[in-house]
Amino acid sequence: MRVADLRTIRAVSLALLVAGCGGGGGDAPSNAIKIGAIFDLTGPTADVGVDYAAGVQGHVAHLNASGGIEGRPIELLFQDYAYEIAQAEQLYSQFVGEGAVAFMGWGTGDTEALRLRITEDEIPFSSASLSHVLGDAHESPYNFLVATSYSDQFRIVLRWIAEKHREEGRAGAPTVALMHNPSPFGLSPWVQGGESYAAELGVDVTLYEMPGGATDFTAEFTRIRQSGAEYVVFQNTSGPVSVALRAARRLNIDATFACLNWCANALLMRLAGDDAEGVIGAIPYAPLTSDAAGVAPIREYLTSIGESPEERTNAYTQGWWTFGVFAEGIRRTLAAGRPLTGANIKAALESIRELDTGGATVPLTFTDEDHRGSKGLRLFRVEGGAWTPHTDFVTAPR
Repeated sequence: MRVADLRTIRAVSLALLVAGCGGGGGDAPSNAIKIGAIFDLTGPTADVGVDYAAGVQGHVAHLNASGGIEGRPIELLFQDYAYEIAQAEQLYSQFVGEGAVAFMGWGTGDTEALRLRITEDEIPFSSASLSHVLGDAHESPYNFLVATSYSDQFRIVLRWIAEKHREEGRAGAPTVALMHNPSPFGLSPWVQGGESYAAELGVDVTLYEMPGGATDFTAEFTRIRQSGAEYVVFQNTSGPVSVALRAARRLNIDATFACLNWCANALLMRLAGDDAEGVIGAIPYAPLTSDAAGVAPIREYLTSIGESPEERTNAYTQGWWTFGVFAEGIRRTLAAGRPLTGANIKAALESIRELDTGGATVPLTFTDEDHRGSKGLRLFRVEGGAWTPHTDFVTAPR
């Protein structure tokens, strides 16, 4: 699949999403639970943003069809913010003003920019951004990370590289090229713990920025070849990484390639084809092709609305389960007879211990000291055009 095919997928998916988009909700029942959300449907991370948004919406529709949460329907207030921080801030204010008691965010830059306001407003907030600092309950008391942070993902991959290097009897320190999105999202795994852990392991890491909208990475891979890097780790979305992989294969770059969360998905294979073969993926959420029990309801829902699960990616799983965890916090609040306030939802989320997602993720735990619910994941490898488990669930180093 090439760029034209990706544009077609975006256009069709966007049309379906925008059909229900908006912040009005005039027909919603008076007892509806209002949840705010911003999605990237047309911006630079829309290649994965559309599926994530559909996953959140799908879970809302699935719950509402079953009576909502404790008998109350959910009203999702959302809009496309196109990855613009100013637009994110404006929509956050709008939806909180309309009564949203919790919020589903998206990007690293905008979520970090909103942290203080989220705390002041006491709005429980879960972002698709997995920036490590957002799970610090002291720094970000109303932010919750439902998936393994970028820093923990990177450290798991670095440890795997160090162990692989040693087991293969290679001389010297492992040399790694970290190719990253030109944004706080791209730098997050490095500046929030990755650099210090690489030094601790004795792994030599060099950063290479991937310019936005680039259609060729020959210059970057020429420098990577000259550096002698044996491993290339990507912190970017599937679109630009597929372009990079094609360039690397064309230039016969002899390296092991690994993707963190946002390029380790089915879309990478559709875009990169055979060039994705052998790529290692740090995947916190089970692909929709998985036989995990926690994926079965998603597959059943998609089939029920006439969609093929194979056409969606694990970004859909991530959106589904991110909302699902917040739904559990809301359910616990209502079941306890407590008012549905941000502070009460926060306390309910902090009561979650070893939440079983049916293998969609590792069991999730939150406390009032730690909002990083997941500390582990499985590494997968592309084999025969499919993500195949490469390890069991592994936990990030402390």
